[in-house]
Amino acid sequence: MNRIPGGLRTDQQPPMAIPLRHFVLALAFLVAGTVGGTVMAVTTLPGLAGVARIHTLLLGWIGLTIMGAMTQFVPVWSGVTIHSRRLAIAQLWLVTGGLVGFLACLLAGALAWLPLVAAAILVGLLLFVYNVGRTLWAARPLDFTERHFAFALACFAALAPLGYLMAVDFTASVFDGILLTRGDVLLVHATLALYGAVLATIVGALAQLGQMFTQAEFDSVDERLLGLEQVLFPAGLILFAASRGLGWEPVARIGGLALLAGLAAFTVVVARLLLHSTVDRSPMTKRYWVVVASLVAWIALAVPAWWLDPVAYDALFGHPDGFPVLVVGVFAFVVVGSLYHIVPFIIWIDRYSDRLGFEQVPMIDDLYDDRLERADFRVTLVGFVGLAAGPLFDLPTAVTVAGSLLATVGFCLFVLNVLLTIHRHGPDGIAGVFASGLESGEESAAAGTSDPDVGVSADE
Repeated sequence: MNRIPGGLRTDQQPPMAIPLRHFVLALAFLVAGTVGGTVMAVTTLPGLAGVARIHTLLLGWIGLTIMGAMTQFVPVWSGVTIHSRRLAIAQLWLVTGGLVGFLACLLAGALAWLPLVAAAILVGLLLFVYNVGRTLWAARPLDFTERHFAFALACFAALAPLGYLMAVDFTASVFDGILLTRGDVLLVHATLALYGAVLATIVGALAQLGQMFTQAEFDSVDERLLGLEQVLFPAGLILFAASRGLGWEPVARIGGLALLAGLAAFTVVVARLLLHSTVDRSPMTKRYWVVVASLVAWIALAVPAWWLDPVAYDALFGHPDGFPVLVVGVFAFVVVGSLYHIVPFIIWIDRYSDRLGFEQVPMIDDLYDDRLERADFRVTLVGFVGLAAGPLFDLPTAVTVAGSLLATVGFCLFVLNVLLTIHRHGPDGIAGVFASGLESGEESAAAGTSDPDVGVSADE
């Protein structure tokens, strides 16, 4: 996209450094998670390496990216100022510091320290929920995207305490004498994380980004499908998560299938937007096509798995071998495709927007290296196919290892491209994103224009 879509309140966004810090740190977790996955494909890592890798990718990469993106784009889309910039900064360092400690404890086997580091993650996530939640509260009535964001925030608020209790349970018996076992709580925690916190955010974001990047509009068919999704997806998820924890298999089956039906309706909407696109193919739209194909494949795999045994741990990611399809094919391609616009957009607004009309300035798509973008897409796509097909079709281990290696190379090319974009076009490069002087300068400027730390809507 080379132009700024109409209707976005870019004057309401927080200082550039706040979301970019989230994204840069999330990219570090992406590299760690993908490299760790490749190493685990050929050898064994110490401690609870599998648990550490899942949290590295889902909380470190996807979670921090969601936190930064919501902090940035809820004000932009909703036309309200972020409730508190200081809380947005605090949430990042609490979650990041807590997660680094959490991963170190898991790998080193130092489980006694887990309650301490998990407490930092818990507080950071709750600050994020409160800060963005208060911002959304000022934006009522909520539209489709904002309702899904609010639902995702509610899932974050529910899963964070459950995660903390499981961390404590490593060293103290938290679940003795109560109805739920650790396994039950794990199922609820993971279900809320995967399909509530992450997938609900993706659905809400794609409803906006899909129209933005295709310049296509919803028609009457799309509106009916979106109405169906808004009923089936959240209701199905609540029913699915609760009944999984309580072991109610028939109810869990109904909830899971309702969730999948709502998601299928939304997948059709995204596919129709891409088919009716009125602009040339972009890094975002070609990755969204991969997301559509992955969603179709994942739903087809999850339906029989959740019909046969919806409360089984093996069905946590849908099909027992569905992890690569969901996490790489859906989550990763959405995040990578979206960040190819979000990061340049933030930098362009901050550095170039006020020069437009007075001097020649680059367009948003000119800020990243298109050769690296094409290379990362092709390499990641081939790697993803190997990762997904290997376990599904019982192919030789070498196929999965090669796929993991290629996906790692592709993601590293993406990280390099984003970091080069920040280095070349950011006010002070990557270091400037973390410089305290930049942060204080922005806060001082905000104070000088009577923009308080705790914001209200522009109309107010």
